[in-house]
Amino acid sequence: MSSNSPDIKSVPTNIITGFLGVGKTSAILHLLKSKPDNERWAVLVNEFGEIGIDGALVQGQRTEEQGVFIREVPGGCMCCAAGLPMQIALNQLLAKAKPDRVLIEPTGLGHPKEVLQVLSAEYYQDALSIHKTLTLVDARKLTDPRYTEHETFNQQIAIGDLIIGNKQDLYNDEDKARLANYVEKIGQAHAEVLYTQQGEIEFSLLDGSTKGFSFASKSHHHHHHHHDSKPLAADLPIPDQGFLFAQNEGEGFQSAGWRFSPDKLFNYQKLFALLTGLCAERMKAVFITDEGVVGYNLTSDALTEIQLDDCLESRIEVISDKIDVSLEAQLLTCLSD
Repeated sequence: MSSNSPDIKSVPTNIITGFLGVGKTSAILHLLKSKPDNERWAVLVNEFGEIGIDGALVQGQRTEEQGVFIREVPGGCMCCAAGLPMQIALNQLLAKAKPDRVLIEPTGLGHPKEVLQVLSAEYYQDALSIHKTLTLVDARKLTDPRYTEHETFNQQIAIGDLIIGNKQDLYNDEDKARLANYVEKIGQAHAEVLYTQQGEIEFSLLDGSTKGFSFASKSHHHHHHHHDSKPLAADLPIPDQGFLFAQNEGEGFQSAGWRFSPDKLFNYQKLFALLTGLCAERMKAVFITDEGVVGYNLTSDALTEIQLDDCLESRIEVISDKIDVSLEAQLLTCLSD
């Protein structure tokens, strides 16, 4: 089925972007709580690492029976290779869900300009109605040159119709003013700045057309060091040893991820102690433990966990400027005897 099927017409579509750890997935989960019961929503999630965690985190809380359809594109920026990975995933998602709304979450190291270019192609003009791009920003990071000098961080702000200062409960007095000034300097003239915490975004903010098309440049080159000809680790069978490792790098960061076969049961207490002490820019995971299925989310602020209904297998993805080579051995020591 093609994306321009008569069944799919002018579906409201939003990009929800932002840098690593800013709370994009939390924002999407909050928005899904506002989904009308009679609507079907499609969520396209792109991840920097090859393993893919967000799909399992969302599906563990919202199911297709509840009208929520998830499709992941792991392994780096989905707009690479002329947007082909994104087009394939989006077309499959549209065909399956026949949605009333589409939410697209690029990786925190991804390029929203290119995502917007793919969506603006003639192929999707009848099927999709491109609404506002929402950019989440942690205003505290504006004092850190690792962010303000990072091209992707600035592009995310520059393309946003609505800039949302998330985690405002952790800001000091200067942070809000600093974000407003930064958006005035590099953002679009029409961009509005709002503040929230824990990704709590009002459903009504999704409405309205984007003005970002004029900003989306036709030429932009970027580097991710995964290889299109190589199968992604998310799609490979798990070997007899019971786990699989994959890594990726680009945009100044590295990712390391592991998948464990479903029969591998983790000791909850050992696992929690390990993850609490983990030093990384970002970590997401779902684990089958002796105390149930648990989802984990580590940012620079804290480790959070949530009980999930189910997952197919245990997975973890870590993003940092340098990965601890001993992490695999530490994870294996957390397996139940």
